[in-house]
Amino acid sequence: MTDLKIHGEALPNIPWQERPAGNQDALWRYSENPVVPARAIPASTYIHNSAVIPFQGAFAGVFRIDNRARRMQLHAGRSDDGLTWRIDEAPIHFRCEDPEIGAFRYGYDPRLVRIDGRTYVIWCNGYHGPTIGLGYTDDFESFYQLENALLPFNRNGVLFPRKIRERYVLLSRPSDNGHTPFGEIYLSHSPDLIHWGKHRHVMSPIREENGWQSTKIGAGPAPIETSEGWLLIYHGVVTTCNGFVYSAGAVLLDLDEPWKVIARADPYLLTPSTTYECVGNVPNVIFPCGALLDAPSGRLALYYGSADTVVSVAFGRVHEIVDFVRDNARRD
Repeated sequence: MTDLKIHGEALPNIPWQERPAGNQDALWRYSENPVVPARAIPASTYIHNSAVIPFQGAFAGVFRIDNRARRMQLHAGRSDDGLTWRIDEAPIHFRCEDPEIGAFRYGYDPRLVRIDGRTYVIWCNGYHGPTIGLGYTDDFESFYQLENALLPFNRNGVLFPRKIRERYVLLSRPSDNGHTPFGEIYLSHSPDLIHWGKHRHVMSPIREENGWQSTKIGAGPAPIETSEGWLLIYHGVVTTCNGFVYSAGAVLLDLDEPWKVIARADPYLLTPSTTYECVGNVPNVIFPCGALLDAPSGRLALYYGSADTVVSVAFGRVHEIVDFVRDNARRD
């Protein structure tokens, strides 16, 4: 789609590797995966499901680390090239005016988005069960926690990168307190990042076919604004005789009413097939949480947790992914 317009900033130093010869997929894996090993710092048992963003001419991120007590924590990290990361030894300490909300029990699966010059962190926060934690940072050294966006139980909170009709917009996946065997994507609005309402259903798993997204689904990185709609990369789960299998897919949402689906690809973009995706703490997992975009070229670097053990990267071009969604859209 040569006339596709992609909204976003230029990122000429985006990490990149050309498509391998003979590969026709919309996304292709980095040949040197994983980019963050399980024990990148002494305190870690696993590092996975993490988010990254451009920062001061280089890159910064928030990483999920399961420490040696198997407690889920968030750590900041930095990189010059987006592929080799230096992760802080100490976990993030969120400052919060309310000590009750600031009673940080656990945190995992972060997302990052920049809105009006401020970098927001969205994560699964432990507050009497999993819910949507929300905070911000200006320097990746000091972090501030806002009110939890929604009540427990909820996961996979993702902010859109700009206001829509003067409201912040958040995707989430209501769940339960366990390893949820269900889940649909919903959307909520807020005037101030504190009060949330006007909830809308976005889409459900496709249960009748027992396919790659038949058990549950959840939003991935922040949606990408294009002239064809919001491009959302998300994860889908199927229950097999060997347990859950997590894959990545894509959908286009309406620009002004993003709870409305324009087109949803029937096949997945990525499914576990390499050793680092199939073998680990939780086998057979591809869990996208972060993305870097160079809007002028359409180049995309997608960061995803692999087997709940390491962080990996895949590359693609936004116009090709949009074509993939359009050409393979479900007709039901």
